[in-house]
Amino acid sequence: MKAQPNEDGGYDTMTEALAALNKKGYTCNFNLISDGLEHKTEEEVIKLSPSEFDITEVHRFEGASNPSDNSILYAIESRGGLKGVLVNAYGLYADPLSSELIKKLDTRQAKGM
Repeated sequence: MKAQPNEDGGYDTMTEALAALNKKGYTCNFNLISDGLEHKTEEEVIKLSPSEFDITEVHRFEGASNPSDNSILYAIESRGGLKGVLVNAYGLYADPLSSELIKKLDTRQAKGM
């Protein structure tokens, strides 16, 4: 997948972006749940509502051979300092989410970062 250009020049691949974010301390892998984000470890499950995290970076990727192969990589930081990433497919196969979470993940609002 190739990233769409971001204001900072972006990354050529999702792998490159994930490696760079990992070096910056974004080591958790978040999953979407209907009303927020979730990070599972062997010891616990951490759930974050939209008011409990900030999106610090957004990178959009599009599949070169398949236009439906689209995803967005979010760098996430919780109010408590937990840092990680969320990879989310968008378009036709997107999951139903709460309106508050949809607003939080809206990349059009994230341009001021």
